[in-house]
Amino acid sequence: MANFKAVILAAGKGTRMKSELPKVLHTVKGKPMVCYVIEEARKAGCDEICLIVGYKGDEVKTVVSERGMDFINTVTQEEQLGTGHAVKCAADFIGNEGDTLVLCGDTPLIKADTLAKLYKTHKENGNGVTVLSAIYEDPFGYGRIIRDTDGHFMRITEQKDCTEEEKKVQEINSGMYIFDSAALSKSLKELKNDNSQGEYYLTDTLEIIKNYGMKIEAMPADDKDEIMGVNTLEQLSVAESIVRGR
Repeated sequence: MANFKAVILAAGKGTRMKSELPKVLHTVKGKPMVCYVIEEARKAGCDEICLIVGYKGDEVKTVVSERGMDFINTVTQEEQLGTGHAVKCAADFIGNEGDTLVLCGDTPLIKADTLAKLYKTHKENGNGVTVLSAIYEDPFGYGRIIRDTDGHFMRITEQKDCTEEEKKVQEINSGMYIFDSAALSKSLKELKNDNSQGEYYLTDTLEIIKNYGMKIEAMPADDKDEIMGVNTLEQLSVAESIVRGR
């Protein structure tokens, strides 16, 4: 799987954790969350990994390095201006070759098998982007995967922008993707921040890449637990119990 690389977003403070510790360093069963993500990306076949750090970035780098993960590239996102901006910080790393997996450093339950399956789907179907999705009984708060009547991917709509009809959609965006690297690099240059938050959203690159005439697909994870992001101490204890259960 040469030329399959990963970018892991790990710049946030995680204010809802009510802690000075960078969010991705909170531990699940004694191991920092971000280390689970790095390990699974490696197992899925990523030969190079770039960690986007921000809040207390040196601390994150030290912890990762102390765990024997010196092979990691790191890039600092000085200001948190959205997911698109974070990935943009790694533009040199992404380059124009092969494919780039984008992961979140606060999803310790993701499994290499799922990422490998996502990559296989991506390559076999010649996709520009393949989104990892999940089916949630209560999708409130998540971006929805909107498909046409034939079941083909159309777009991702954030909760606040959903119509009443779209709010009923139970397929949600996990925030994890595989991009054709060249398409991602090109689309990042076209990304704009003309939204209410003044942020650069990675999801906006999908619309741009679709306009290049490239195919975009969403693949639901078999186990919805895998895509769970940890934003609060309650969610951290849920993740802990799932890892222990495994």
